[in-house]
Amino acid sequence: MIRTAPELFSYPKYWAECYSPAPFLPTTREEMEALGWDSCDVIVVTGDAYVDHPSFGMAVIGRVLEAQGYRVGIISQPDWTSAEPFKALGQPNLYFGITAGNMDSLINRYTADKRMRHDDAYTPGGKGGKRPDRAVIVYSQRCKEAYRDTPVVLGGIEASLRRIAQYDYWSDKVRRSVLLDATADLLLYGNAERAIVELTHRLAAGEPIEAIDDLRGTAILRNALPGEYTEVDSTRIDWPGYIDQLPNPYEYHDAATCDKKEQAEDEPKPLRIIPAPLKGKEKLPETTYIRLPSFEKVSKDPALYAHASRVLHQESNPHNARVLVQKHGNRELWVNPPPIPLDTAEMDKVFGLPYQRIPHPVYGQEKIPAYDMIKFSINIMRGCFGGCTFCSITEHEGRIIQSRSHESVIHEIEEIRDKVPGFTGAISDLGGPTSNMYHLNCNDPDIQASCRKLSCVYPTICKNLDTDHSPTTELYRKARKVEGVHTVSISSGLRYDLAVEDPEYVRELVTYHVGGYLKIAPEHSEEGTLSKMMKPGMGTYDAFKKMFDRFSREAGKKQYLIPYFIAAHPGCEDEDMVKLAQWLNKNEFKVDQVQTFYPSPMSLATAMYHSDRNPLKQVSYKSDKLYTPKNVEQRKVQKALLRYHDPENWPLLRQVLPQMGHSDLIGYSVDCLLPPEEPEATRSRFGNGKRNATSGNRSSARPAKAGTQKRGASAGRGKTKPKGKPRQRSLKPR
Repeated sequence: MIRTAPELFSYPKYWAECYSPAPFLPTTREEMEALGWDSCDVIVVTGDAYVDHPSFGMAVIGRVLEAQGYRVGIISQPDWTSAEPFKALGQPNLYFGITAGNMDSLINRYTADKRMRHDDAYTPGGKGGKRPDRAVIVYSQRCKEAYRDTPVVLGGIEASLRRIAQYDYWSDKVRRSVLLDATADLLLYGNAERAIVELTHRLAAGEPIEAIDDLRGTAILRNALPGEYTEVDSTRIDWPGYIDQLPNPYEYHDAATCDKKEQAEDEPKPLRIIPAPLKGKEKLPETTYIRLPSFEKVSKDPALYAHASRVLHQESNPHNARVLVQKHGNRELWVNPPPIPLDTAEMDKVFGLPYQRIPHPVYGQEKIPAYDMIKFSINIMRGCFGGCTFCSITEHEGRIIQSRSHESVIHEIEEIRDKVPGFTGAISDLGGPTSNMYHLNCNDPDIQASCRKLSCVYPTICKNLDTDHSPTTELYRKARKVEGVHTVSISSGLRYDLAVEDPEYVRELVTYHVGGYLKIAPEHSEEGTLSKMMKPGMGTYDAFKKMFDRFSREAGKKQYLIPYFIAAHPGCEDEDMVKLAQWLNKNEFKVDQVQTFYPSPMSLATAMYHSDRNPLKQVSYKSDKLYTPKNVEQRKVQKALLRYHDPENWPLLRQVLPQMGHSDLIGYSVDCLLPPEEPEATRSRFGNGKRNATSGNRSSARPAKAGTQKRGASAGRGKTKPKGKPRQRSLKPR
């Protein structure tokens, strides 16, 4: 059954709607006084600079609550060494809202090799160090220190991906839910507009925050569980084989032995336990929760961790997901089902709120790199049904696509033209997590309501998925006709396995919206690794490349594909990387846009990394172990193979390729990856290794601008150069 929710803007407005919308949400007492405010109802604390733009989370949440009639203040990048900066706007009447910002604070601060970054794109001047590590925890604790009795609500991607026990790459251990470490009252996960609007109205009506336990898209801590619910152990919905033969890791109340006559009337009712594996389409009661293995168990048992991760992802469809419960010590973490996605009308209203579309004036002329990157771009949709295991978008935004209308997007283009300083007529992007999932969804609402698939496009495109790109094609045509606009580029990543289903879309894209280069993400060439990523095979890439090249020729344009690849992904054997390097060499690619796998919290690939098991299948102690490159030497070798053309990698590759049985790849023939030595005469054959990947002849390829591309909470895919002498590699035992 398709679930519904109250229209986002249908709630009666709070009394403070009598104030006009603020030009900028206030960041100081002086700004509050200028607006006539004596206090704020909600104060948002964020790790990003305050940019009043719909691509910045604090602005969206602030403007949505303002539209509900609330007074919202912003404390941006406060000094976290004391509680005083958190008192800058006084005590909020309702709660503090805490977010680390648009990026996870640890991914923002550290590279995939755990080296500290010295810049931060979300800070004025690009300066690093303006937010603490684990910002959600630090900010929350400071707010509690400043005003002990004020509720604290966590949100944003950092909190969202840490809502249950999760593997933490930086400390190399499983950490408990961030709710406990932050000492917060409630956590919002995913796109939080629905949850935060309902929460705020309920708090404003006098309901205590500890009583709000039924709100979709939230996680809370409970001392006792409601007796009217039926408990189902996670092993009953996804039987993990030998795991069940271990001593029972859960403590249950046995309903059969409870003496109901001796129970006090106010004592919780005994829980009903489902003791046997579920079979077929056995229907569970509406009031059912799934008990995940406890924090104590998953922190010590990688196989149980992989099992819990698998169950979490199976319970991600808002139309059929059930409550998840995970014990942490003597407390129960209660995770309500995901929020109902916004419909098109609601999306239009969210993006149509009175954003100034520029940074707060307090920053003066100082540049904020993340804003400069997106100030002429437009987000047309949310969500991703690709299900790539290494990516955090699906875990945060969900699999159901939420799209804006043509009219809303065109209106935003006109606003950029009329309001944003420096606009010269070029829209830099019409996109989102994936540029060509706009208005693509399941054809059958009943099927969508019951589906638990992790991806709509892997291993093949689901027959129930609408792949008609005509709404996107028509939007492009309308955007090009806006007065004052001469260029509309598509910069978001393209899902090419979907694009090939609609040649007219590819023709439109290639003819009018590619400025020489188009980003796509094959990620790898070998089926074994691609299957762990849930990515299509290279046959789909080849089909798209032929289509791309043909339409480019017909348009009279020389254009190139910029492919992205990942090294050291779980399940990626060294031999897979050698074959990928050979594929790159055969196709005359010299890639700079590469990434070493970064284990971001909660992703399925991170569960693979930690457990050495594949949670895309049922997990047991008999499950085949995955080879996962984890130590520095293994990861460095795989990345060096990806950038075989860079002379700085040649000394390392000359050491390891013979050990791998590939001495034949060192030489002067066209099939060799690198020369045996580096005389000047070989430079013309092997190049200087400084060009980005292009599809086409090496001699005709122009260099692309190097940069850092981010995918949700994934690490940047920028160009990196190994420093110093390469160390001897410890090869995988054979």
